[in-house]
Formats: sequence, structure tokens, C-alpha cells
Amino acid sequence: TGAQQSATVANPASGASPDLLPHFQLEPEDVYIVKNKAVSLACRATPATQIYFKCNGEWVHQGDHVTQHSTDHSTGLPVMEVHIEVTRQQVEKIFGLEEYWCQCVAWSSSGTTKSQKAFVRIAYLRKNFEQEPTAREVSIEQGIVLPCRPPEGIPPAEVEWLRNEELVDPALDANVYVTPEHSLVLRQARLADTANYTCVAKNIVARRRSASAAITVYVNGGWSTWTQWSGCSTSCGRGWQKRSRTCTNPTPLNGGAFCEGQNVQKTACTTLCPVDGAWSEWSKWSECGAECTHWRSRECSEPAPRNGGRDCHGPELDTRNCTSELCTHAAPGAEDVALYVGLVAVAVCLVLLLLVGVLVYCRKKGGLDADVADSSILTAGFQPVSIKPSKADNPSLLTIQPDLSTTTMTYQGSLCPRQDGPAKLQLPNGHLLSPLGAGRHTLHHSSPAAEGADFVARLSTQSYFRSLPRGINNMAYGTFNFLGGRLMIPNTGISLLIPPDAIPRGKIYEVYLTLHKQEEVRLPLAGCQTLLSPIVSCGPPGVLLTRPAILAMGHCVEASAENWSIRLKKQSCEGTWEDVLQLGAEPCTELYYCQLEAQACYVFTEQLGRFALVGESLSMAASKRLKLVLFAPAACPSLEYNIRVYCLSDTQDVLKEVIQLEKQLGGQLIGAPRVLHFKDSYHNLRLSIHDMPSSLWKSKLLASYQEIPFYHIWSGLQPFLHCTFTLERLSTSTCELACKIWVWQVEGDGQSFTVNFNIAKDTRFSDWLVPDEVGTPALVGPSAFKIPFLIRQKIISSLDPPGTRGADWRTLAQKLNLDSHLSFFASKASPTAMILNLWEARHFPNGNLSQLAAAVAEVGKQDGALFSEAEC
Repeated sequence: TGAQQSATVANPASGASPDLLPHFQLEPEDVYIVKNKAVSLACRATPATQIYFKCNGEWVHQGDHVTQHSTDHSTGLPVMEVHIEVTRQQVEKIFGLEEYWCQCVAWSSSGTTKSQKAFVRIAYLRKNFEQEPTAREVSIEQGIVLPCRPPEGIPPAEVEWLRNEELVDPALDANVYVTPEHSLVLRQARLADTANYTCVAKNIVARRRSASAAITVYVNGGWSTWTQWSGCSTSCGRGWQKRSRTCTNPTPLNGGAFCEGQNVQKTACTTLCPVDGAWSEWSKWSECGAECTHWRSRECSEPAPRNGGRDCHGPELDTRNCTSELCTHAAPGAEDVALYVGLVAVAVCLVLLLLVGVLVYCRKKGGLDADVADSSILTAGFQPVSIKPSKADNPSLLTIQPDLSTTTMTYQGSLCPRQDGPAKLQLPNGHLLSPLGAGRHTLHHSSPAAEGADFVARLSTQSYFRSLPRGINNMAYGTFNFLGGRLMIPNTGISLLIPPDAIPRGKIYEVYLTLHKQEEVRLPLAGCQTLLSPIVSCGPPGVLLTRPAILAMGHCVEASAENWSIRLKKQSCEGTWEDVLQLGAEPCTELYYCQLEAQACYVFTEQLGRFALVGESLSMAASKRLKLVLFAPAACPSLEYNIRVYCLSDTQDVLKEVIQLEKQLGGQLIGAPRVLHFKDSYHNLRLSIHDMPSSLWKSKLLASYQEIPFYHIWSGLQPFLHCTFTLERLSTSTCELACKIWVWQVEGDGQSFTVNFNIAKDTRFSDWLVPDEVGTPALVGPSAFKIPFLIRQKIISSLDPPGTRGADWRTLAQKLNLDSHLSFFASKASPTAMILNLWEARHFPNGNLSQLAAAVAEVGKQDGALFSEAEC
């Protein structure tokens, strides 16, 4: 008791004055030991003849004191100051029993005085937060509470919040405050509050950061008012008129719901046709008048002009001489002049009537079909839904999705699909192929295409069939034994290599390989996670493999250890997705391994199942590869022309599906696909069109740009994101399109696409269209591998045993740039077989066997029998 009180008198001398008792000018204060650094305690008293420290009731050794003497200039009394040091070991000796404390005791001739107690504590800060903030999506103006309970520590940690790595200061923003429990409260969510929020705890020992919580403030879309009804589409007869509205009041942002209902309304209209006037027959000549002339007349009444039709041309009255020029006052030749004038007038009328007929006929032939003329009615806004094919008689209809990123392209040409049949792939022969002869090895189906239904029927009896896609368009299947083989889904970059001896001898397995659409399989993603690859199934599940099969599939990540945490996920039998491998870390199991290359990954797996590659960004410098592709109608009979810009994950399977979709819609490619690096900056993708010749074209886009929300692109779960620019040419004779499309990620660098394209005949990019594939490609046995079986066995038996001077499989891995995977290869019964299997998966069907043979020859452990056989 009395730990915080100072100056208590003990044993005063008889008759001593209290003024001569020591009093403290400096007392020891509470301190914290940080890591292993000793702390210093000091006290100073006057007048004092002796000062000693007492810690936890025991006197500190006299030799541990550092004493300084001086004199108080104001009183002339002696001053004594004493220092001691306390180490971490001293405090830890009594840790847990009571707190470590020290105090000074000062003596003078009048008695003693004790200082206040100073407590010495060991400072620390735990690593793990007791509660961390979590990601949320909230509507604008909704309140947000982000909880944070910092780690345990001494002294207690102070808490501050970061928004996108910048300090949140409630004093500068009235919409924000921090509760005494350290929770961050946003009274009303604003668009500017969309960011990554991080709770930071710190004390004198350390600074800890919680996991970042992504807060997305979204805005649900609202319709604008209807525009005025347009004019009738025809100038004569029955037609259509329309009005439109846009989802811009407000525009949906950050994943907000798009407006429900139609954005265009059409109604029938009738326009009265103009009728040009025509003359009636001439009347009979009148009696001969006093002036030796008679006359006749006609009327513009058969029909009379109406509804804006043109009046009749020519005279209504015709006169001529009626006395054969016997009248002396008649002008000579007057009747001839009248006759000539009448003939000319009749000729002019006939020519005009002929021109009118030709114009009416041309206008009827050149009239716009109502459906074609209104082909842009669905292109006014962004709709983040899957695209449905248009009516068969109207390939121009397409629901649009805006938003792209920062890229520049030059569009030159159009695409028409080539109707080539599925070509056979000839395997080139190197000297390692010689033992099997020089014959061609071609792709073939292990089962005829007609057996596809039978295979699916057999699968349907299994419980796992419910989760497989219906149909066999994206499925490959085959029957395999110990010789192994290969399954491939054409034009997707997806394949499954079953190496020799992976299937036990005497066993025969029916194996399938399927590609799933994202809407078929629910893959939950949390926080900053994103899908980086297609979702692929191989099975049946539960198949016993004695060696790993290799599943190859594309990905769209620009991988770097400091920017990405990439995991291989596998779906369990119960339907939950589990992390089976973290790339770059030591594998926790030998069942799975993954080699990640620039555009593809190769998964070694001894258990078949459903796999996907998922990444989580560690910084805003992380980026995904997107592919930007432009399509336009192959035929354009109307004045409207649509350019569709797709923003796809850069994997072959997505591009294949988009091309197949565009073939159904009658689209053609108008530019070579281009790659865009989309960063995890939480900024949307925008696109606008510029520099069209105003005398030939105009844009029908109401806003200055279109926008795709960041999360729609980053998640990777919406495969066909695109937007459409609806253009209108002012004349059907205009065939050249020249414009510039700007694409940029908000607050990022922009890129432009220069479009120079001939609508009528430009087909320079038709080679990009994928021909239709039929059947289920499968290769069984030796034809599935480039390395002949006997040569393969010889290489394995020669390089598996440890060689002198390292001339074994390790050197082969180094020659093939696979030395980063030595620990995985070494964990298998035959490391050389793993290396050759990976080479087969990476290089089939176009691998260079000569280069592989050269790498084997350079190993140094050269078996004469091996290479004499290889070269014979």
C-alpha cells in the first residue's frame, strides 16, 4: 500500500526539524522492458547522506548503484542522485508471482524518506488479433461497422485504421468515428468509402496489421425518364416508332443491381402516303372567238395532289388560231408556237411521271426492315447476365455489357469461320522415334462419336454424375490400361496425361475429362480471391493411380511471390472446396504438385477430381491477364452497325466459347485479340469511342463512356463481360469504318484501339475463328506419347540411379530448366519418369525430340547401348 505516495518519514532523530529530512527532487517512474534491453531507474534527494534502491522488498547490492554528488545552489544543501539498471532476467525471476517494483530510500541526519514505487514490466504485443474486420458489400448511404479487437499486449495497444493504406482521421471526416472498443463506424456509406480497410495495433514493442477487409459500396440502377417518341420509321404506310430510357438514374455501380424492365418500347404507326397530282383529259375546243382563236382546258384532279404530293406541271389552258391565219390581226405563226409549246409540256410531264415512278419503286425496295432497323434496342445499358442468342432471323440483336480496361488495339479485318474439318495431327519423327518406325501417329477417338451417348448413359448411373455438365461438347473420354494415354478438349488448352504404369496392370478404366462453365459450379470466393483458371473435372473419382496423372490447363495470372498467394483447390465428395496445395510453399502432401508456367499450369495428382486455380492478391500491384476481342456483324443491310468488345480471362477455353457464341450471332472478328493487364486497384474499367468522321458515322451511345465494375472482372466468375457500341452510318454506301476506342482502368494509363475496317469485304482476321470440332479426342497407348516406350524405359533405368559427378536425373532436370522441382521429383519412386511425363505434357504434339535427346546426351552418364539403340 502507498505505492504511489512519496516521502514517508521513518525513524526521525530526536528533536530534528522536518525541513532537514530528505525530500526527493526525482523519483523512479514506471518503465517497460522492450525485448532484452535493460532499463534504468533514477532518484535524486536533498539533503541526503545515503540513497539505496530496494526492489521487491530486497536491498539492491551497493555495487549496482551509480551515485552522483552535487550541491543545491539555492539552499546550499548536498544533493545525491542514484541510478540502477534492471534487466529482463531479474524481472522474469518473479514473473507470475507479483509485479516487479523498486523504490528509493534516502537517509539524512534527521531520518529516512521513501520514494514512490516504480513498476518494471516486460512489454510485448501478441501477433494474432482477437477479432479482425471482414469484407462487406453495402448499399450507398447504409451504415457500416468494422469491428477490431487488437492483440493482447503490455502496454495495451493503440489502434488506428487505414483506408487503402492511408490513415483514417475522424477529426477530418465527420462521417467516420472510432468507438472505445476500437470499431470503425461509417455513419453513411459513400462511393468514396469503397476501399480496403486495415486495423493497425501498435505499442512500444511492435506494430501489427489485421487482414484487409474490402468494403464495396454499390449503387442499384434506376431508370431515366422516357425519351420522346421517334418519328415513324417509314415515310409512307405502316411503320414503327420507338422511345428509350437508360439505366442512369442512377447508373449501377460496383455490382449494384441493373434496372428491371425494358429499356426500349416500340409501337406501330401509320404515315399517310403523299399523292402527286395528275392532269385530267383536255376539254373540247371552244367556238372560234372574235380574235380568230379558240381554247381548251384541263384540271389537276386525276388525282388531285394531297398529303404533300407534288402539283401538276404544265399549262391549264391551251389556245390556237382557228381561221387558218386569215385574220389580218393574228400574229403570223401563232398557232405553230402554241402547238410546239403543248408538245413540249406533254413530254415534260411524261418524263416527270416516269421519274416519280422510279423513285417510288426504289424507295420501296430500299426500305429498312423493322427488326433490322431496331437492332440496337437492347444495346443501351450494361446487363451483367449471360448472353442469350438472338432470334435466328435477326443476328444483330445482342444484350450488352459495358466496361473494359486500359489497352490499345488496331482493328483491321473481319472474321469468317473456315469450314475446315478436324485436321489430323502428325507427330514429327526424331531419332528417338526410330525403333517404332517412321509411320505417322494420328489423333483418333477411343470410341466413335456415336458412342458418346452410351458413355454418358453409363456415367448417369453414378452418384457424381449429377455435378457433371450435360452433353459431350466439352468432354473427352476414353478407355485406358497400364499403357496410359491422353485426353484433350479441343481448342481449350485442357488435357489429362495418364503416364505408363499409372493404371495397375490388369485394370481397365473409363476416364473422362470435362470443362465446367462457371454458372454450373459454385466456387465460393472470399475477400480478394479470384478465379485464375477454368474449372476442370477428371474422373471417375476414387480411381487408384500408382503414379501421378498430369492435368494441364491455362491460367490468366501474372504470377509473382510478392503480389500473389495462389492455391490449387479441389472439390471434396461432400461438395466443399478445399485448398490442397499452396504454390511456392512446401507441399503438405505428396498427392498433389503444380508447375506454374507463363500461361499454363501442370497439376500432378494421384487422385482424380474437380480442380481450379484460385489466387488472392497481396498488393494492388497484382494483375490478371485479360483478352480484349472485338466482333461486329458479318453482314450489315441497315444503317446501324454494332461493335461488341469482350473482356475475357486470357485462357483458351473462354475465347473458344465466345467465338462459338459469335458464330451463332453472325459476328465476325474485326481485330486480332489483345492482352490487357488488369490490376487489383479496385477501379472500374471504362471504354469510349472517338474520332469517327462525322460526315459518315455517328455514335448512338448516350453517355460519354461505358463502364464494367471492378468486381465483375476481378472475380473471374462472369466469363462473357462485354459492351457494345452502336454506330449509325449516314448512307448505305458507306463501307469504310475508321474510329478510335479508348479503354482504361480508372486512375490508370489509357490505351486506344484504332479501327480501320471495310464492312463489305474485310476478312483479314478470319483465321482466328475456331473450326467446329466433332467427337471426343483421346489417344491411347504409345500414340499418346512422343517418346517411344522402349527408349523411355531405357532413359529411366539409366538416370534414376545416382550417378558419378551428378550425371543422373538431377542434371537432366537442370538441362530442362526444371531444377526448382527437385524435391518433388526426389519424393517419387522414379524421378526420371516424372521429368519425362512433364516433358510430354508440356510439348505434345509439337515437342522437339532432338532437343530432348541432346539434353539426355549432355547429362554425362551416357549409356552406349541407349544411344546406339536411339540412333539406329
